[in-house]
Amino acid sequence: MKDASSDPGHPVPLITAWNVESQVHLIVGANPLAAARCAKSLEAGALPIVIAPDTGDMHFALSEHIATGAVQWVRRDFQDGDLTSLGREEVDRVVDTVFVTLGGNHPLSPHISKLCRRLRIPVNVSDAPELCSFTLLSTYSDGPLHIGITTSGRGCKLASRLRREISAFLPPNLGTAIDRLGAVRRRLWEEDNTAGLGGEVFDAEDDDATGQKHTFNTLVTESDVAAAKTRRMRWLSQICEYWPLRKLVSISDADIDAILKAYSSGKDNAKGAMGSEMLSQKGKIVLAGSGPGHPDLLTRATYNAIHNADIILADKLVPAPVLDLIPRRTEVHIARKFPGNADQAQEEFLQMGLAALRNGRQVLRLKQGDPYLYGRGAEEFDFFRKEGYPPVVLPGITSAMSASLFADIPATHRGVSDQVLVCTGTGRKGAAPEPPTYVPTQTVVFLMALHRLSALVESLTTFPAEDSTPHSRTLWPKDTPCAIVERASCPDQRVIRTTLEHVCLAFEAAGSRPPGLLVLGASCHVLHNPQDQRWVIEEGFHGLDELHGEAEAATEAVGESTR
Repeated sequence: MKDASSDPGHPVPLITAWNVESQVHLIVGANPLAAARCAKSLEAGALPIVIAPDTGDMHFALSEHIATGAVQWVRRDFQDGDLTSLGREEVDRVVDTVFVTLGGNHPLSPHISKLCRRLRIPVNVSDAPELCSFTLLSTYSDGPLHIGITTSGRGCKLASRLRREISAFLPPNLGTAIDRLGAVRRRLWEEDNTAGLGGEVFDAEDDDATGQKHTFNTLVTESDVAAAKTRRMRWLSQICEYWPLRKLVSISDADIDAILKAYSSGKDNAKGAMGSEMLSQKGKIVLAGSGPGHPDLLTRATYNAIHNADIILADKLVPAPVLDLIPRRTEVHIARKFPGNADQAQEEFLQMGLAALRNGRQVLRLKQGDPYLYGRGAEEFDFFRKEGYPPVVLPGITSAMSASLFADIPATHRGVSDQVLVCTGTGRKGAAPEPPTYVPTQTVVFLMALHRLSALVESLTTFPAEDSTPHSRTLWPKDTPCAIVERASCPDQRVIRTTLEHVCLAFEAAGSRPPGLLVLGASCHVLHNPQDQRWVIEEGFHGLDELHGEAEAATEAVGESTR
C-alpha cells in the first residue's frame, strides 16, 4: 500500500487545534454559509467581522448576531486594505483569519486568497479547495473532547456522516471523565512536584500527538531513580491506555480516591487494577417492555437485557413463555399487585430495584407491553433518575396496536377508520375515567377495562340518570362493532366478536382470560362480521409457531441439498 505522505499529489494535512480567543476573523459575504462561519468563530471565542454591502438579503442569523453586538458589520464590498486595518492592535491591525463565502467562481475569491497567502493570513474559500490554506473539520464536541473529520474538501457530506458514525460509538459522558482524569493528573503532578520529584514531568508528556514510549511497560525497580520520578504519571497513563472506555466514563471521585490509595499501598499495576474490586461497580437499570405475549415479539435489545441482568423485577402479567427465557442463575421477582395493593407493590419494587443498584447490580425492570403506555414507565424513570441511576428505556410492542392485528382487526381502514384512540378503562386508585365521545371513523382501544366492562359500556351508551347538565359528548350506538382480545399472540389467544349491546353477556358466558382488552369501532367487522349472530368466539393463535416450523423445514432442506 502506498503511503499517502509520500505522494506529492496528495500531501497529508497538518491537523491542529487553534486557540483563537479574541482573534479577529474576517468573513466576506452575508449568505447562510457566512452565518455558519460566524457561529463557529463565536463558539471558539473569536471576534467576527462581516464585510458585505447592505443589499437587504442578509441571513437572519447574521442579522441577530449583529443586532446583539456580537458581530461587527462593515456595510460595503471588500477592500484590499481590510486585511491590514481591521485586525488587533497587538498584531499591527492584521486580521488573524479570513473566510470567503462567495464561492470559487466569484472574481473576488482568488484575489483575496492571493492577498492572504502573501500576508501569511490563513484563508478559507468556500467550494474552492485550491484557494484554501486551511479547511474546517466536521467536529464532535463533548466538554474537553473534540473530534474532527476532514475529507480535504472532497466530500463535506461524507465527513459529516463519518463524524456521526464515530461519535455514535463513543460512550456518553466521556468529556466528564476526561475532565476528572485531567484533574487527577494535575493533582499527581502537583504532589510529586511538592515532594521534589521534578516538575518537568507534566509538561514533557503533555502532547496528544505523541504515542507511548517503547519503555511504557518496562518493569520499574526500586533502584531506578529516574523512573521513580515518573511512576505516578506512568501509572495514570496505564489506566488511560488499558481500561475500557465504558469503565473510564463511569469513574467517580470515590473511585479516584480508591485508585490513589491503591497506588500508595504499592499496587502500581494499573492493568491488574482494572479487574479488581478497587473500582466500585455502579449498578445499572434497564426499563423494558416484554411485548404482547409471544417471546418472538421481544426486541433483540430486551432479549439481551434479560440474559445480562443480575436481577429481574417483572410485572405479574408478563407471560410465562417470556419468563422462561430468563437464565436459572438470575434472581427474579414478580410484582405482588392485586386490586387495592398496586401502589404498595409498586413502592416495594422501586425500593427493591434501588437496593440492587446500590449494590452494583444490573437490574431489569420488565413490564408487559410498552413501558410508557399505561405502565408507570415515566414514573419509574423519574424515581431512579433522582436516585442517580437514569434507566435505559427499551420499547415493547404494545398490545394496544398488536392485539387487534392478531385478531384480524385493522386499526385503520380506508373508508372505515382514519384515527386510533388508546384509552385506559381504569384511572388512578381505580376511578373510572371520562369516556370518549363517539366518532364514527375512530377505532378505540381500551386497556385495563375488562374487569369493569359493564360499567364502561353503560358510560359509553348512556348518560347518568342523576346528571341533568347538558352534554357535549356523543353517545356510542349500541350496535357499534367491538371485540375482546385476550392473551394476544399466544397459543391460547381468544377473540370475542360482537357489538356493544351484547359484549357484556358474551364476556360473562366466555369467562375471563387475562390479560385482555376491548377494541371498539366499525373496523372490528371489516374482515370478520358475525352478521346475524350475537357474538362469535375464536380460540387459539399459532401463526408465529407456524413460522418457526417453516424456518426449521427450510433449514433442513438446505442441509439435505448440501450433503
